[in-house]
Amino acid sequence: MRRAFTLIELLISITILSILMIALYKAYDALNISNDIYKDKSKSIKSVELKKRTIYLDFALSFKGSFKQLDQDTKKDIVTFQSSNSIHKRYNPYITYLVKNQKLYRVESLQKVSEYPFISDIIADVDELGEVKKFKVFKSKEQVSYLIDARFKDENNILLKVKVLNEI
Repeated sequence: MRRAFTLIELLISITILSILMIALYKAYDALNISNDIYKDKSKSIKSVELKKRTIYLDFALSFKGSFKQLDQDTKKDIVTFQSSNSIHKRYNPYITYLVKNQKLYRVESLQKVSEYPFISDIIADVDELGEVKKFKVFKSKEQVSYLIDARFKDENNILLKVKVLNEI
């Protein structure tokens, strides 16, 4: 007498194996979907944190007396000042924040910006920070602290109270 598996036993084992493989594939697919969701969320958080860090360091490392504010309207300001924070490797650059076409821009240059629209010979790097509904900067009388209110369209609002760290 030979000992072997019957055809029915083989069919049952293949069926059970197929069901397990389908379940494992579904679990793997669900894991990939959740990983994509978390990846997008972490990218968004990283973007917001980078914006906060840049704005905070610009204002915290600004020089007293260099702050100039031009009102665009009730919801948008143009601010310009000199700071020791540079993301483009400049030494004590002039930083300008402005809103144009509902987008917040950060302009970093070596020349002082005294008016808007800019003079054509200013060499600068421009960084877009995103679409905004509101960008307002409120300063203390002594220019030792600022309140920055940036309301972005994608619901990532930034409200920072920043104390100036430079004593110059």
